[in-house]
Amino acid sequence: MKTDDPGLLRPSNESIPLPERMRPGSLEEMVGQEHLIGPDGLVTRMLEAGGVNSMIFWGPPGTGKTTLSRLIASRVGARFVQINAISSGVKELRTIVADAKDSLYSRKKTVLFIDEIHRFNKAQQAALLKSVEEGVLILIGATTENPSFEVISPLLSRCQVYVLDQLSPQHLEQILKKALSEEIFLEGTDISTEAQDELIALCGGDARVMLNALEIASSISRSKNLSEIGTDLVREIFQRTGLLYDRAGEEHYNTISAFIKSVRGSDPDAAVYYLARMLEAGEDPKFIARRLVILASEDIGNAEPYALTLATDCFTAVNYVGMPESRIILSQVTTYLASCSKSNAAYKAIRKAEKDVRKNPGLQIPLHLRNAPTKLMKDLGYKKGYKYAHDYDDHFVEDDFLPEEIKNNIYYEPTDKGREVNLKKYLNARWKKRRK
Repeated sequence: MKTDDPGLLRPSNESIPLPERMRPGSLEEMVGQEHLIGPDGLVTRMLEAGGVNSMIFWGPPGTGKTTLSRLIASRVGARFVQINAISSGVKELRTIVADAKDSLYSRKKTVLFIDEIHRFNKAQQAALLKSVEEGVLILIGATTENPSFEVISPLLSRCQVYVLDQLSPQHLEQILKKALSEEIFLEGTDISTEAQDELIALCGGDARVMLNALEIASSISRSKNLSEIGTDLVREIFQRTGLLYDRAGEEHYNTISAFIKSVRGSDPDAAVYYLARMLEAGEDPKFIARRLVILASEDIGNAEPYALTLATDCFTAVNYVGMPESRIILSQVTTYLASCSKSNAAYKAIRKAEKDVRKNPGLQIPLHLRNAPTKLMKDLGYKKGYKYAHDYDDHFVEDDFLPEEIKNNIYYEPTDKGREVNLKKYLNARWKKRRK
């Protein structure tokens, strides 16, 4: 557990990493997140109203979740207690809650900041409910994962979720210039404009990664008596993944996008490469498995129906087994899905059907398809004329199942890939009738 005096936010000791030394001392100094802390930002208005509610900050690494939490605590004069969900448990939470209650007697609030709150299990999250509900402490959670999936509903309902955007190149340039001009331990560090651009381009929108790289480059430059830091040195540093990249330093969104597109594009080699890249960076294997479940329906569908079953089993197995063995399961399923026949017919079908539902929300269901549990309903024609498919050859009957106004519409058009081709042949009779 780490308790900070919110007034001491700018350490100057050289042994402290540069990103920590460069933390802003006030909300006005913070770069980026204008939608939250700008003149009309949500957090700005909340603070101006004189109150702070429990909240969850969701966004990519290095965007200021921790810094913003500390500055909020400082602005309202609250105690700031910081813990990490990986290393903390229910016992520590009870101690924090007890201390927060004691602080309330002296009219001092407590802000509890939980980094990586998505790594708390359900029991740990549930242990926070009463304290948050009663206002014993103000909870601020930070996560790179979608809170809808990783935070229990009762806790989520007690917190406001704020999304932090990835820092733009302009934001990163501003932070870099500030570090070079103000940080005393970087005095005498000359860096070319091209090298600065390279730092910004390679950090993946993560200010922490950029500043760590700058500090390493400065140290190497001084030790080798270099006249200036050039692009070659910056690139060399970014190749030293052990120095710079943990989960917080990976280009999270770009990599998962490349991974999904590689599976969709039937390239198992590229897919397994991006899988390894994410796992090496410390990505949550459940996040990857969840995306594979979605892909199995969206991009493979009925061309290989077993893909969804396998992807669902993968998520279950990953949840049970954990790392490092989960990487084997993910590799098996990734390469299988990448090798499957592909079809997005089911995805396109639901999109087209949704448009009709929104355009004509009140279309009447045909009478012969309605249930008729009462005599009155039967007298009104419910179920009258219904043809029971199993009474016909091949268990197939030509009939109208859609509302009258859209009875000729076709939503699902299977491809000629995998097992879906059989469905296409089976549905031809109904299509011919609708297309007359």
